[in-house]
Amino acid sequence: MQKTTPSSNPNSGNLFSRLQLDGRLIFMVLTIAIIWVIFNVLSEGIFLSVQNLWNLSVQTASVGVMVSAMVLVIVMRHVDLSIGSILGFTGMVMAVVNARVFPPDAAWNAWATLAVGLILGGLIGAFQGAWVAYLSVPAFIVTLGGLLIYRGGAWLVTEGQTVGSLTNSFQVFGGGVGGSIGAIPTWIIGAILLAYVLVNDVSNYLKRQRNNLPNRPMWVQIIVTGLLVLLIFGFIQIMNGYKEPQTEVSRGMPVPVLIMLLTSALMIWVVRSTRFGRYIFAYGGNPEAARLAGINTKLLTTVVFAIMGVLAGLAGAIQTARLGAGTNSTGTLAELSVIAAAVIGGTSLSGGVGSIPGAFLGALLMSSLISGLVLLGYNSAWQQVVQGLVLMIAVLLDVLYNRNRPR
Repeated sequence: MQKTTPSSNPNSGNLFSRLQLDGRLIFMVLTIAIIWVIFNVLSEGIFLSVQNLWNLSVQTASVGVMVSAMVLVIVMRHVDLSIGSILGFTGMVMAVVNARVFPPDAAWNAWATLAVGLILGGLIGAFQGAWVAYLSVPAFIVTLGGLLIYRGGAWLVTEGQTVGSLTNSFQVFGGGVGGSIGAIPTWIIGAILLAYVLVNDVSNYLKRQRNNLPNRPMWVQIIVTGLLVLLIFGFIQIMNGYKEPQTEVSRGMPVPVLIMLLTSALMIWVVRSTRFGRYIFAYGGNPEAARLAGINTKLLTTVVFAIMGVLAGLAGAIQTARLGAGTNSTGTLAELSVIAAAVIGGTSLSGGVGSIPGAFLGALLMSSLISGLVLLGYNSAWQQVVQGLVLMIAVLLDVLYNRNRPR
């Protein structure tokens, strides 16, 4: 959530400020729309097909799960370079326990496997956070070491072997066999989202009006709410539009996408509605002032890194389940996509400012670029070049934005 102080004069500032709109989010949405149109033209209509957009949502899931926690890490003026390796390490451990330790036919196998991955990821994150918080080792160094340790650890767990034959119940987490919730549950989730948007927008508008706070003009609010409703409706239509080849039955929302949405909603609630979330932004704005105010900044740092580890473990479950096997390359360079998505979405590397919805859009943008390049036949080398360039441009825009931002 981006922390801003409303101007006392609603007519001051640029057009977006006067209309109480987030210019960076609008820019992100327009950028994604332009990218989609370009790739659709170059791919002769394949990019915007229902099948590709359904697959794109699944491809976005692992980055989308991790990026909300990365926002919190960067807001606190840190960075976690190890999340790709944690993803790969926890994914390999989950593959081993799923296929070789737990009984394959046990009903509890998949959930117990997931619990192992989440606990392991949380412990790794807390361990790294403790080094940063209590031993005062820079997060860059700690997590760079973690990047090497856990990437090597993934290899040592099986001595480089690929672990396959994961249970079908576990592969559901990656959208495999039975990995979609169907049309009716998808519509139910869509109805819940629509109701939330309508109730939230109306109540917030009336609350700001009652308290004489700067507010959007009524016509702007109607347009914003209407666009959100259309986006949700379009998303549900796409999810239900992808059908099984033989039966023509709608697959509905993939399980990894549902996990991503639930994780993002939970993290947004934590940031906007809890004291813990307010403490994170207070620390990012001024660490010394937060400490003097009585915030346990060391524990706060440790917990944030632990959350990052848990979500990296969750992403590891999604990726491993999607592949149907534990491989040593899983999660390679995932940290690049996640950090880029957070920065593109408006999270400032100088700390104190971040937006989870913006980071979510950043994850979608990065996944769209990779998907489009794959459709056009570009190999992984070109994909890495594009991701690196996007990250550099995102940081440049962040620097320019902070330089021109009113103090």
